[in-house]
Amino acid sequence: MSLPLSVSPAVAAALEAGTPVVALESTIISHGLPRPDNLEAARGFEAILNGMGVVPATIAVLDGQLKAGLTDEELVRIAGEDIPKLSVRDLPIVLARGGSGATTVAATSYIANLAGIRVFATGGLGGVHRGAAETFDESADLKVLSEVPITVVSAGVKSILDIPATLERLESLGVIVLGFGTDKFPSFWLTDSGFELDWAVPDAAAVADVMASRDELGQPAAILVANPLPVAEQLDPAVHDRALADALRMADEQGLSGKEVTPFLLQTIVGLTGGESLAVNLKIAENNIRVAGEIARSWASR
Repeated sequence: MSLPLSVSPAVAAALEAGTPVVALESTIISHGLPRPDNLEAARGFEAILNGMGVVPATIAVLDGQLKAGLTDEELVRIAGEDIPKLSVRDLPIVLARGGSGATTVAATSYIANLAGIRVFATGGLGGVHRGAAETFDESADLKVLSEVPITVVSAGVKSILDIPATLERLESLGVIVLGFGTDKFPSFWLTDSGFELDWAVPDAAAVADVMASRDELGQPAAILVANPLPVAEQLDPAVHDRALADALRMADEQGLSGKEVTPFLLQTIVGLTGGESLAVNLKIAENNIRVAGEIARSWASR
């Protein structure tokens, strides 16, 4: 039985020629941004890469096919249809049923790796949730990144998570974490989470050097490039801290747990910040896409 992987002609040609390609996730389109702005954003993400001479490969599952690179009509479907969010464990079920879905960081990394794509841009990584000592709630992103040798550009993890526990898990799982121009781990909306990193790199070429060295050693895990927003573009820290504290309190008062918590917190923070956090989300995605494009170009030029 052949692998149900459909690589777009543009992505396939770029991979064959050794020219730069960057994978993009589809969950931010289907679940992370409101309609109809999500479609405009998805097109804008791809346009950033095209303008850099990099081929975008938005990842999704459509009609029982793993997709690496979407047509505009397929982007419209992702943005407009009510489709589920898919992690790696969901892929066999959706494929068996001929279904569709948007891919998380874990599923995007997995599919991009199958297609031979080496660099992936996302907004924020999943991680260890607060209270995980009791709930064991940890994103599948971490385990998958321990198994897939892709380079992921992310603005750290969201501050709703347990950041020090997430960093410990990344270390235990053998995932390389590089600060991009910083030795401070970002916390998505904020430039600095208050936690220091062991390693930093000055530019995209240095990331490509680490990628090559990792390959030579045969290590299987990903490289996480922690790319902070410039301080002037981050969410105001005072606004962030108030909104986060209020959202956490409200979730506790409502007795939310498991999968209910994260979407509640994110949506509540959007409301409490008057939409500011959502505007910062877009800046984060765009900033990470540009850095991923630089890394892909450096990798392709080796």
